[in-house]
Amino acid sequence: MPDVTFSVFCKPWKFALPELARHISSLGFDGIELPVRPGYPVTPENIGSKLSIAVEIMRDHGLQITSIAGPTDERTVAACAESDIPLIRVCVGMQEGEGYLAGEERLRREFDLILPLLERHKVTLGIQNHCGFRDVSSAMGLRHLVERYDPRQIAAVWDAGHNGLEGEAPEPALDIVWSHLAMINLKSAYWRRTGESETSGADWEVCWTTGRDGRANWPRIAAELKRRNYSGVICLPAEYTDEKSVNLFIAEDLEFAQSLLRAV
Repeated sequence: MPDVTFSVFCKPWKFALPELARHISSLGFDGIELPVRPGYPVTPENIGSKLSIAVEIMRDHGLQITSIAGPTDERTVAACAESDIPLIRVCVGMQEGEGYLAGEERLRREFDLILPLLERHKVTLGIQNHCGFRDVSSAMGLRHLVERYDPRQIAAVWDAGHNGLEGEAPEPALDIVWSHLAMINLKSAYWRRTGESETSGADWEVCWTTGRDGRANWPRIAAELKRRNYSGVICLPAEYTDEKSVNLFIAEDLEFAQSLLRAV
């Protein structure tokens, strides 16, 4: 199998850190993406003291914190640097009433302001694609947003699930973001028709599902990653519409992803 670290986004489990570490280790992952948000053990307010504790607890269970999902202020960036956490993942989008290109320029101005902070602390800001009319939804949109930056500071996090919802084939999408690729989010979903509106036509909703059942073609993704000798983090976001089945589904998805990368 290629030199890949399998991580999982711990958003579904609001456990205390020791219990979280035991649970994720029992599932078979190598690491975690830690949510730094209110309601979780590490928050934007306590990150200076709690992040290093989280790192030690995870390490005691054979896990590493491969990334966080949280804010990008100086306290957070410095805490990540002190704990050797290389990546902060964020989703970005356009404001209401703002044109797409104007939004891009605003986002780049925001990136420019934090760039010296990222350079000084050797931490990467990973920008994730996300489907939606106010989001950076396509691989080309993601590439266009980050391409002027050194990927050691501003990089791409390619999300296979959102890419699949947008109808992009994985091979050209990966080619587009490859030069700036820092991490892969491996999940899957499909559009489910919910009815019909008199004013807007058919109504649809997103159904998050397992890697075998959604629009993201995991076998093709794995084949392309092997062809390109990808080494790095593959994060499984553990996002499922059937939230009660998260433990069953995430175990199945990890086994499926590992089997695809082992296959000749």
